[in-house]
Amino acid sequence: MSDWEVWLIILLVIGVVFSNLAVLKYSSKFKLPPFGQPQKPADKNKDVADKQDNDQKKN
Repeated sequence: MSDWEVWLIILLVIGVVFSNLAVLKYSSKFKLPPFGQPQKPADKNKDVADKQDNDQKKN
């Protein structure tokens, strides 16, 4: 392999590393919800409880 091919490979690797770091820095600004947790579990439980209370009042 000639010298210019080695330098080309080195520059490509450095470019990939710096571009990945730039993407990481950019994407860290976004706020994502926690993985695996429902968005609003309290609201869903409240709706189920309200429905059960209404059913019991009717009977």
